[in-house]
Amino acid sequence: VQLVESGGGLVQAGGSLRLSCVVSGITFDDYAIGWFRQAPGKEREEVSCISFNDGRSYYQEFAEGRFTTSRDNAKNTVYLQMNNLQPEDTATYYCAADPLDPLALFCGLYAMDFWGNGTPVTVSS
Repeated sequence: VQLVESGGGLVQAGGSLRLSCVVSGITFDDYAIGWFRQAPGKEREEVSCISFNDGRSYYQEFAEGRFTTSRDNAKNTVYLQMNNLQPEDTATYYCAADPLDPLALFCGLYAMDFWGNGTPVTVSS
């Protein structure tokens, strides 16, 4: 399984970025894709989670209303649209995959089996 993130960069506060995560090599029927971020000196934290097959999703509180995750099944790609970015959003953003639990959509930090290498996002004030 391989996940490759792209789309990070430098943006001013209030700006937007769209991150992409291309997924390959997955053989299980359905899977969850989580977006996570890690700021310098801080622990990695979950941003959002989406079911690749049906698009169910949820967000952490800080991402609600500003970030949107979506997927393009034909391209095996998951996106994270980030709007109204703030300096505190500065971090390396990672996508991760795990077989989908049929009972509940869940992308816990320690539950994800496969990780990308991350893409850095810097938001200037």
